[in-house]
Amino acid sequence: MTPAQFLERLNRQGPPALCLFVGAEAYLRDRCRRALLERALPRELREAGYTRLDLDEVTLAEVVDDACSLSLFAPQRVIWVSSAEVLLARAARRGSREEPDEALALLERYAKRPSPGVVLVLEAGRYDYEGEGKKRLERLQEMLAFIRDQVVLARLDTNEARRLAAELAAEAGLRLGQAELALLVEAAGGEATRIANEIEKLSLYAGRGGSVSVEEIARLVPSAQATTIFALVNALGRGDRRAALGALDLLVRQGEYLPLALAFLNTLFRQALVAREAGLRTPPQIQAHFSRMGVAMWPARAREIAETAATFSPEGLRARLIQIHEADRALRDARPDDRIVMERLVLALTA
Repeated sequence: MTPAQFLERLNRQGPPALCLFVGAEAYLRDRCRRALLERALPRELREAGYTRLDLDEVTLAEVVDDACSLSLFAPQRVIWVSSAEVLLARAARRGSREEPDEALALLERYAKRPSPGVVLVLEAGRYDYEGEGKKRLERLQEMLAFIRDQVVLARLDTNEARRLAAELAAEAGLRLGQAELALLVEAAGGEATRIANEIEKLSLYAGRGGSVSVEEIARLVPSAQATTIFALVNALGRGDRRAALGALDLLVRQGEYLPLALAFLNTLFRQALVAREAGLRTPPQIQAHFSRMGVAMWPARAREIAETAATFSPEGLRARLIQIHEADRALRDARPDDRIVMERLVLALTA
C-alpha cells in the first residue's frame, strides 16, 4: 500500500499489529510514524511505550521476544525496528542450504497471534524503491509476505508530488499558483523531504497568507540549482532574450556551473525535435510518448517541450543544437570567460 493508503487505513481501522515499511522516502515514513504513534499511544504513555530497535544491533529473535514480553509501565506499546534489510544478507549467507530460518519462522508465528496492545513495525529504509534497490526490497517483501500490511515508500509520481506541495503550502498559509507549484516540485525533483523543506523556507519569507513568484522561487531556493537553469531554458525556448539574460546573470551570481545549464538546454531542444518529428502537439501527448520510452516527464517539462517545438521548425531546432554544441566546445577550450560564451549563445538563440 502507499503511505496515503496506510494513513487512511490507520484512521479507519486503527493501527495494525504488524507492518513493514520499505523504501527510502524519509519524509513520508516520518509522517506515517507520527500518525501511528498518535493513534496507537496516548501522549502520557509515549515515553514508556515507544521502543526503537535496530537489526544491526539485535537479532530478530530478540525483537519478537520483546514484542511478546509484558510491560508493567506501558499496557500499549509501539516497537519500531530499523535495518530490516539485514534479513536479506542473513538469508544470502545461508546460501543454498535447506535449513529453515528459525527467526523468520518465529516472526511468522507471531504474525498469526500478535501480542494485544503491541504494534510491531519493521523498516527497510536503506534502498530507494528504484532499480536494483527495488529488486532487493521486493525480495524482502516476498520473504516477509506473511506481513499483510506492507507500505511502499517510493518516489512520488508527478500528481502525488504536486498534491503534497499544494497540501503543505495550504497548511503553511502560503499561496502558490500552478506555475509556482510546478516549478517548485520540479526543482525539488519530486522528493517529498525537499518539497517540505522548501515550502517551510518560502512560508517564512512570505509570511502566513503571503505568496511567492516564479522569480522569487529561483532566487530563494539556491540549493535547487536547476530552478534558475529551468528559468533560463524556458526563456530561451520562448525566444525571450531579456529574460534569458536575466536568468544567466542570476546563474553567474549564484556561482552555478554553466556547462550544466547548457546540458539542460541541449536536452530541451533534442526532446523538442523528437516531438516535432513524431508529430506530437500537446503536453499530454509528449508526456505519454516519453514515458513509453522510459523517460521520466513532468507536466511542466512537457509544456516546455511543446512550447519550444511550436516555436521552432525542425530545421531551426537542428540549427540551435549545432549552436549549443559549438558553445559546449567553447566552454571546454581556453577562453576569457564562460559568461561571454553563454551570452553569445543567448544572443544567437534569440536572434
